[in-house]
Amino acid sequence: MKTRTHVLLRIRPALSNARIYDAMSSEERFQNTTLRPILMLQNDLLIEVFKNYIAKHKNVFYGLSLPKQLDYIENVIHKDMKFRNSIKGMIIGQFTVEEYVIYIEYLSALNKRMMNLVRERFISHIQLFEPHMAKVI
Repeated sequence: MKTRTHVLLRIRPALSNARIYDAMSSEERFQNTTLRPILMLQNDLLIEVFKNYIAKHKNVFYGLSLPKQLDYIENVIHKDMKFRNSIKGMIIGQFTVEEYVIYIEYLSALNKRMMNLVRERFISHIQLFEPHMAKVI
């Protein structure tokens, strides 16, 4: 029987450009070995969650200029605690027990890294948040 850990690690994408060095901090190592692959795995879901957030907030995002859209993403990621906790749950739910133990040890630093990675991901995929790209449900 395959363990949860085995299954979780097996479904994660391998990142060929992930850099791991002996001199790396524990937080940076965790970011590159755990957070980045999980974010890649969860990318489509994260994009849809943000599209839903935009829709639930009256599509204000679509009427903003690009600099204002970037500010909007920044504010949502850092100030909307309900949204932030939802995103963290999607990511933490993909941790192995061993990874969770490490996460707890460096909680504050890893939460900051996690949210910065999500923000970067949303910004790098901003074209997917154009009104014509959003599905109307």
